Amino acid sequence: MFGFGQRKAEVETTAQPVDQQQDANVDTLVNEGPTGGKTNWKNLIPVIACGAGLFSDGYINNVIGSVVTILDREYQEVWRNSNAKKYVGDIAFAGTVVGMLLFGYLSDKWSRTNSLLVSTIILIVFAALAAGSYYKGDAVGMFNILTAWRFFVGLGIGGEYPAGSVGCAENTGELKSGQRNMWFILFTNSMIDWGFVIGAFVPYVVSAACHNGHLSTIWRTSLGIGVVFPLVLFVLRLFVSEPEEFQKNSMKNARTPYLLVLRFYGFRLFIVSLIWFIYDFSAYSFGIYSPKIVANIYPADSPLTTIFGWNTVINLFYIPGTMLGAPVSDLLGPRYALALGVFAQAIVGFIMAACYSSLAQPGRVAAFAVVYGIFQSLGELGPGNNIGLIAAKTCATGIRGQYYGLAAAVGKIGAFVGTWVFPYIEAAGGGDERLAAQYPFWVSSSLCVLSAVLVLFCLPHIGQDTIQAEDARFRAFLEENGYDTRQLGLRKGEEIGELGEAEGAEEVSIEKKVSPAQ
Repeated sequence: MFGFGQRKAEVETTAQPVDQQQDANVDTLVNEGPTGGKTNWKNLIPVIACGAGLFSDGYINNVIGSVVTILDREYQEVWRNSNAKKYVGDIAFAGTVVGMLLFGYLSDKWSRTNSLLVSTIILIVFAALAAGSYYKGDAVGMFNILTAWRFFVGLGIGGEYPAGSVGCAENTGELKSGQRNMWFILFTNSMIDWGFVIGAFVPYVVSAACHNGHLSTIWRTSLGIGVVFPLVLFVLRLFVSEPEEFQKNSMKNARTPYLLVLRFYGFRLFIVSLIWFIYDFSAYSFGIYSPKIVANIYPADSPLTTIFGWNTVINLFYIPGTMLGAPVSDLLGPRYALALGVFAQAIVGFIMAACYSSLAQPGRVAAFAVVYGIFQSLGELGPGNNIGLIAAKTCATGIRGQYYGLAAAVGKIGAFVGTWVFPYIEAAGGGDERLAAQYPFWVSSSLCVLSAVLVLFCLPHIGQDTIQAEDARFRAFLEENGYDTRQLGLRKGEEIGELGEAEGAEEVSIEKKVSPAQ
């Protein structure tokens, strides 16, 4: 109860033979179990509770683009000459990277659910503090305080990735086969995308309510609303137990053989991280700069509602990409779905770069939004939906949090690098505003092609039972290299000898049936 304990009869589950474990698992499923029947809300609650917190990532990272636009309009030269202008938009990325690495370790060596609760508390507290940023009436001091709180907000967001997504992936094993990838995507990446949309829509609504005035109220309210969702989710997470796979295969109380892990998963982790870096490099950078792109199309004195309204329209194109792409990941498999989406995105990006001069005109802003939106939507159908899924399901449970956290951290570094590099890419246009907008699309589209090649030729197939298969493969590899796998999944204080002969026979059987890593 309350996520701080462990599931009932956890020790018995660890020590039972396979057939007894399967019989116990049937009780938690509907009708025929994970391969038949249908998925119900009882099974989905842990998936939702673990994954849906990524909504906050999308909201907080997208709303800051609108907040920066408001701060520029409210404080003008004071803001433009401040150091905070350089950092407030992307400092959360730095905090997120730290959070991913920290909570990736904690989720493996401490607890999936407890790590989630801690990261949620951090997110709630510092999102509220960011909204109330103040420093003795001094604007520059307030900018610096806002920047500091944004770092800690990023720390909380970072915890959502390894603890939340990994727990979500492990809990999908109790859902109907043939739908597991879809449900994972709907409550992870789709949540991020809905966060992006709401993060663009809220400033529009608040600006309209304030009649484009009361600028401080607009940006503070927009940031403050980001507290509501994690607060609600925190209550739900109090009642979530540890995933079953974590109970059986974790290295919580065992020595993690990092050299063996590196031998087994090193190259795969490098490829997953590189693809994630490339995706976030363009996706987050374009997301943050989309208000600026639209603002450049309109006169500088355009109402905030006009700028934020079109920003909302652009962000809405994330939704069909992720929602329609979710079942595609089950139909085609994550590898092919990712390659298809990213290659199609490259084609649209090249077209958009070539036709930008015609599209980027006030009279054709609708056409611009549609083409740019399609570009974003295809990115979600491909890497947006599937890179986190691939990261969560291509390694063993014992090191999944750290594996996922490291890959996600490299992705966030890509986002951080993108926000710094894009201005230089734009500057390569030599003062020509059209070229400055075209060049990022040339770069991003070229990188999309590279991602498609990497995923097709360097990553394995991911099926419905890949998590269980990876655990078996990794166990066999560890045993071949002299690691005692009987200590996996044990609670603190248990003795290896208590496992009995049944589990020993099961492990011998697994070792004989499962081939070593390729």
